[in-house]
Amino acid sequence: MRGTSTSSTRFAKEPPRMKGSSGTSLRELPSPGYPIQKTTWKVLAGLLHLGNVHFTDSEDEAQPCQLMDGTKVSVRTSASLLHLQEDLLLETMQIRTIKAGKQQQVFRKPCSRAECDTRRDCLAKLIYARLFNWLVSVINSSICADSSSWTAFIGLLDVYGFESFPDNSLEQLCINYANEKLQQHFVAHYLKAQQEEYAVEGLEWSFVNYQDNQTCLDLLEGSPISICSLINEECRLNRPSSAAQLQSRIESALAGKPCLGHNKLSREPSFVVVHFAGPVRYHTEGLVEKNKDPVPPELTGLLQQSQDPLLMMLFPDNPEEKTQEELSGQSRVPALTVVSKFKASLEQLLQVLHSTTPHYIRCIKPNSQSKPQTFLQKEVLSQLEACGLVETIHISAAGFPIRVSHQNFVERYKLLRRLRPRTSSGLQGLCPARGPSEQPLCAKDATLQPPLQDILHALPALIQTATTPSDPAETTQVPLYCGRTKIFMTDSMLELLECGRAQMLEQCARCIQCGWRRHQLQKQKKQRQAAVLIQAAIRSWLTRKHIQRLHIAATVIKRAWHKWRIRMACLAAKELDGMEEKPMTQTPSSLSSSLPPAHTNLLGAIIHLWPLGLVLANSAVGVRGFQRKLVAYACLRLPSSSPSNNIQTAQDQAGITSIRALPQGSIKFHCRKSPLQYADICPEPSASSVSGFNQILLERNRPVQV
Repeated sequence: MRGTSTSSTRFAKEPPRMKGSSGTSLRELPSPGYPIQKTTWKVLAGLLHLGNVHFTDSEDEAQPCQLMDGTKVSVRTSASLLHLQEDLLLETMQIRTIKAGKQQQVFRKPCSRAECDTRRDCLAKLIYARLFNWLVSVINSSICADSSSWTAFIGLLDVYGFESFPDNSLEQLCINYANEKLQQHFVAHYLKAQQEEYAVEGLEWSFVNYQDNQTCLDLLEGSPISICSLINEECRLNRPSSAAQLQSRIESALAGKPCLGHNKLSREPSFVVVHFAGPVRYHTEGLVEKNKDPVPPELTGLLQQSQDPLLMMLFPDNPEEKTQEELSGQSRVPALTVVSKFKASLEQLLQVLHSTTPHYIRCIKPNSQSKPQTFLQKEVLSQLEACGLVETIHISAAGFPIRVSHQNFVERYKLLRRLRPRTSSGLQGLCPARGPSEQPLCAKDATLQPPLQDILHALPALIQTATTPSDPAETTQVPLYCGRTKIFMTDSMLELLECGRAQMLEQCARCIQCGWRRHQLQKQKKQRQAAVLIQAAIRSWLTRKHIQRLHIAATVIKRAWHKWRIRMACLAAKELDGMEEKPMTQTPSSLSSSLPPAHTNLLGAIIHLWPLGLVLANSAVGVRGFQRKLVAYACLRLPSSSPSNNIQTAQDQAGITSIRALPQGSIKFHCRKSPLQYADICPEPSASSVSGFNQILLERNRPVQV
């Protein structure tokens, strides 16, 4: 078992059932954890040691043959590995048991040296065959899924190629017989069936002659007389016959067969069979004995007594089988021969091949001597012709290897209906690539569906677009034929159809892309418009919120301003109320009496507009000349709580004049140039009011003309 460990592999689940002759399963192993691989290797090792056992001729025919020197160890080792008794194993190979008569009397006869070797080899072959079949069934069961869950499989068939040696016997006959059957399957499947399909579909076809090996198969397996039937008959008769008698019987019974020959130069008894790959000479010596290949029942009984778990499973002790063997021995039913078993197995293989889609790989010998770096052209060409590859190439080149049903053709190439021209029949120019151009496209009794007709009408336009204008002859023929149920075409036509289909798919994809891009652009446009609307709404909302905050701030400022004005008004009213409590008396002065009336009114206005206890000017006022004297005069005429207030003025020059609350002492005017712009400019006499906060305080008390 490949890829597994020889010591750690164990059956964790229920083992699969063996599909061999024993019909048993792995349930008969001692335990689920038994190392089955170790047992397998032990059995194989026992077979190898069994092959080292050799016998010597006995001096007395009544005595069994003795072992050669040095082989007793091999017998002991083989019996130990196979879990058999050493004496019983040796006795089974040396003595033959014969049952005769109605009472089934048992006779024991010593075997000759040749018979001992034959029984030894038969025992080894029997064990190896059962073990091999069991391994194949176990591997297939482990890697194969449930038969109800799959509908297809991939099988690999690797058989021996055609064999031809100087000495050919039954082995080469069976191998070459299998190759003849496979060659017939290849010819019937690819060549014969292909040309017959052309005829059934109504395709005008010139048939190609190919080599059919049916005559050779009739010689090998034909009915009622063939080589295999004659060999099996010799085995059933169970009579002593020589190789020369078998040769003469084959030549006399099959005389006149074209594939049977005779080598007159050979002294050994043989016959020649002309196979598809060449003639082969088979020797008749030992042919019947090899075909019998009998398995003595004592060998099977010996293996049933083994204590090895694997051999116990491969050779179960079934009483029903023993009863059937006894009944068959009494009725003398002939056992199956090697040729019969091989033929039955080959028929099963061919049934599988007929139910599948086979693909062939043909192996060719570069030379018959098996020499490296040697290529013989004639031998290779003869092998190619014998295998039918030359005829295959001719049919493939001259025919239509691509075949598609009408329904599948329409489903795949229905896009090409758009290429159909408006004014063109199209069917007149459609014909096979090789043949007369007058050949019609369709079979006479073929009824085409309308979609299929549209596709066929579009093919000339497709070919014209694919071919160059310099080859007008190529545009008049289409390598396509429409049969009754299938469309036949060449590889070039298939490539052309696939290219046209790819172009149509590309156009459809381009249309889908354009529609999708248009949809994406429209979607993006709508998204942009929605984004603009959302942005405008957000901006409008933010602007309204900002304006609301400004209104709230303005309201707060306005309220604070009103509160401040009210507070200032209250302060001014309080100051004015204090002034109103003190009567204003005008003291006669020489300066006012000497002034004109206009200046006298101005002095009165100044007196009434400047309340006491407040800063009446928001900036320093420069006083010059007469205005300075008026200010000083006004200050001197202000009412005071003490009639003895004296105002002291500085020298007559420019400076800053500041009038504050009622002074408690002498008043001094400190005049100097102010750094403020326009601070030395006196307001006009017409402006009988003072700006700034003083205006706010004096709004309630307008000036009174004096």
